Amino acid sequence: MASDRLTFKEMCAEFDVTPRTLRYYEYIELLQPDREGRARYYGPRERARMKLILRGRKFGFQLEDIRQWLLIYENEGNEAQMQAWIELADQQLAQLAEDKAQLEDAISELKKLRDDTAASLG
Repeated sequence: MASDRLTFKEMCAEFDVTPRTLRYYEYIELLQPDREGRARYYGPRERARMKLILRGRKFGFQLEDIRQWLLIYENEGNEAQMQAWIELADQQLAQLAEDKAQLEDAISELKKLRDDTAASLG
């Protein structure tokens, strides 16, 4: 059904991504729209994948990790994909915790330096 499909421009608007981003996701095979001549159409599968891609990016996952994770569903099914997701999420949670600690240290150090500088001015 044609109403289930979005054009390239509609896909960019719906997900608030640039045309360059959408083309890149196609280039690295995260998305595979239907093609009719030069036109691209994105069905429910591609929209669902785009939601997962953007969610993964929000959590800091690398695009290659997302691509590999999406391939698991195609090659091994839902249960294998969910198991892989748990492992990826555990790794990312550890990385985010480390990043948070580093940011907290940097904030603390910057505040101290700022306060020391302000105090030296009088």
